[in-house]
Parts: sequence; structure tokens; C-alpha cells
Amino acid sequence: MKVTAERIDNHKTVLNFEIPQTEVSKAMEKAYRKLANQVNIPGFRKGKAPRKVVEMRIGKEALLDEAFEILAPEVYTKALEEQEITPVGRPEIEVVTLAEDQPLVFKATVIKMPEVTLGQYKELAVEKTAAEITDADVDAELEKNRNRNAKMIVAEGAELKQGDLAIIDFKGFIDGIPFEGGEGKSYPLEIGSGSFIPGFEDQLIGAKSGEEREVTVSFPEDYFVAELAGKEAKFTVNIHDVKRKEVPELDDEFAKETSDFETLAELKADIKNKLEQAATAKAEREFRTAVLKAAVDNAQVDVPEIMIENQISNMIQDFDVNLQQRGMKLEKYLEYTKMDIAALRDNYRESALYNVKTDLVLEAIVKAEKFTATPEEMQQEVAFMAANYQTTVEEIVKVLRETNRFQDLQDSVLRKKAVEFVVENVAK
Repeated sequence: MKVTAERIDNHKTVLNFEIPQTEVSKAMEKAYRKLANQVNIPGFRKGKAPRKVVEMRIGKEALLDEAFEILAPEVYTKALEEQEITPVGRPEIEVVTLAEDQPLVFKATVIKMPEVTLGQYKELAVEKTAAEITDADVDAELEKNRNRNAKMIVAEGAELKQGDLAIIDFKGFIDGIPFEGGEGKSYPLEIGSGSFIPGFEDQLIGAKSGEEREVTVSFPEDYFVAELAGKEAKFTVNIHDVKRKEVPELDDEFAKETSDFETLAELKADIKNKLEQAATAKAEREFRTAVLKAAVDNAQVDVPEIMIENQISNMIQDFDVNLQQRGMKLEKYLEYTKMDIAALRDNYRESALYNVKTDLVLEAIVKAEKFTATPEEMQQEVAFMAANYQTTVEEIVKVLRETNRFQDLQDSVLRKKAVEFVVENVAK
């Protein structure tokens, strides 16, 4: 076998193969035996038909293609090892000569895994933000609790104002004709919520229960219903009730009714403790993110375009799954946001590039520090995945085995070890 490597650029290499004719003949014989056992030929048991009969049945091209599939993977894998190339994705194959009486000549265009030049990743100067909670923070959380426990009561004779709840009937018209989706009965509308067309709620301010008002608004030019976009509409609005928020007093009774505590002081202490825990966790996440970003930014790596594109595709696939879980399809999302798939991919590009570079840098740190994944660490990762997906360890192992993803599991463990190493080794 003769193999030469031609470097096209930093990422692309063309491997040129020439396989002796004798090897092609052997592969053809193997191909015949394999295919003879797969086809039904009248008058012959499977695998017993002569080669000429099999060739007449399926065509010589089929035998040649099968012979290529027998030869190419083995010589390609060997060439990668000899050339010390780790490929990204599948190669692009170009067959030059494929005939039984000639050497097999073909080309494989390979995108190489990029080399990473690590910068500083130990003793990084990154400070952790102090998690401080003030009395004002506690008071703000208490105020949220008050509002969550507020009651909406009918305000007899009151005029609608910002924050009130109007119970309304409405019917909309465009050019005097009612339009689909423009009617509602006993609809609860919070004035100032911005949930209706801009200008609608403002025109109800000052109205009282029992009053009828005419509201004129224009749909935004980018309204998600194309037939209504930019159109002027008139609404007849009847106000049934004006409801106003009544918030409870902040006292011990409030603490008893809304929590497991007997006094307001105890409730405040608990709120402060929870806010401090949340702030500490947030500060830790931000610190870890900053440390990792510093290590990644310090490294040099020229990421191949195909890796970025593949990452974008994965991110969009995850986004699509998330949309479906919320009852929406990606096509509808693009329609509502007036975006095409190319624009969506472009939105993900920067994050995709950072994600790919991060993985490459972490893998380089794993090699530099000679990290290994122990069986215990692998088991812990499987348990973590089972808890995250709300399933059993046995089910995760089954999926990993069926999809041949144990290497991915090990890579995940090693990347996490690299992250912990970088975080634990910041400058003190």
C-alpha cells in the first residue's frame, strides 16, 4: 500500500491511496462470498452460486463497491495512525480507479483536529465576588411575598388606574368588520401590564365599572399575525368591574399565614439566609465561569469551520427539543420572530465557537496534566446522568452501550476534572 499526505491548509489534508491489484482481487473474492450469502438466486442455495452467476444477478459494480468498503476503512485507519491525524467527522472520499485488474486509487480529504497551544491556566488572577445581602434585599423579597399574597377586591365606584385589574368584554373591528381573535368576554386585564396592543390599556385609565369605551389602536408593523400587522383597529370595551390589589400587613400574623414561622423576625431571618445561599451559589458560578473563560482566552487554537457548524446544529437541535416540550415547533418560532434558519444559525455562531474552543482547551489540559478517569468517577457520572434525566442507572448504562457512547462519558468526566483543576489552582 502506498499512501501520501498533501496538506491543503491548517485544517485540511488529502490522503492519496494506492492499493495493489492483488489486494483488490482478494477483496473482490471476500465481497463475492459476502454478497452471495445475501441474495436469493433461483436454483442455488444461499452462498453456493458461482461468482459469475452472482455478478450477473447483482452487477459487477456492486461487487466492486463492496470490495472498496472492505479495503478502504482498514487502510484509511492505518494511514491516520501513521500520519498522526485525528479526524473531525467523516472524510470526503474520491475514487480515482476502482477495477479488479488495476490497483485501487482513491483520495480521502480529512479535516484534522486542531492543535491547541495552551496559555496560562494555572495561578489565574480571578477574584470571587463577595455575596452580600442587605436589609433592603430582604425588604424587597418581603414585598414580593406581600404582593404574591395580595387579594384583588372590587373597588366600588373607583376609576381605573395603573396596576388595577379591569374585568372587560371587548370586540375589535377593522374597517368596521370584526376580525378573528378580536373578541373576549369577562377578560381580566391588568392595566399597565402591556399584555394588549400598545395604547389599549392607557385608553381605559379613568373608566369606571359599567362604562363603555371605544379604543382605537394600531397593530405593530411586526405583529406576528401578518393579516393584522400595521392595521388600525377599533375596540368596543365594556368594563364590568374594577379590582384593586389589597396587600396584607407585614406583621407576625402575616408570617404565620404565609410560612412555617411564628414571627416576622423569624421569617426575615429565613429569607436572609436563603438569599445569602442563592447569592453565594451565584457568585460561585460566576467565579467558575470567569476562571474557565480566562484559561480559554489564554489558549490559541484555530477552530475548523466544520466543528463550529456541527456545534451550531447541536445547539439548534437542543433548542428545538426545548420548544417542543413547551408545545411549539421550530418552524412556528421562526415565523413569529420573522427569522430564517440562516439567521438563527448566525445567532448561535459566537457561542458555538466558544463552546468548541472550551472543549478543545479542556482536552488539552487533560493531556498536559495526564488526567485519567477512574471506574468510580465513571460510575458517579452515570449516577449524575440518571438523576438529571430522572431515570435509573441501569437505563443510562443500556443507552450508552446501545449507542456506543462510553468514550463520550469518559471525555465528560475528564473535562470536568480539568475544570476543577483550573478552578482549584487560581492565584491565592
